[in-house]
Amino acid sequence: MSGWAPVYRVVKRIPEGRVSTYGQVAALAGMPRAARQVGYALHALSGDENVPWHRVINAKGEISARAERTYADLQRSLLEAEGVGFDRRGRIDLETYGWKPRVRRK
Repeated sequence: MSGWAPVYRVVKRIPEGRVSTYGQVAALAGMPRAARQVGYALHALSGDENVPWHRVINAKGEISARAERTYADLQRSLLEAEGVGFDRRGRIDLETYGWKPRVRRK
């Protein structure tokens, strides 16, 4: 799973029908202020891993732009299939659909 394993472990915890932001994933993976690195980690997925990359969006509640539009369309389709709603501007309401993980006690 490579050096991105902490990121992938967090993303695997995001339940169906919920989303998380790159920054939230970074913080939960022990990499505060490393949202961009989360994006790199998700981009590095080969497709063999069972990581629901589509559940990670930007802090504005938007699907982040990519070089190929087909990925954004695929991400939106996957989220809509899970019941995640978008407003007219293409944004997801983080209060409604944002993942609120339970804090793990030591």
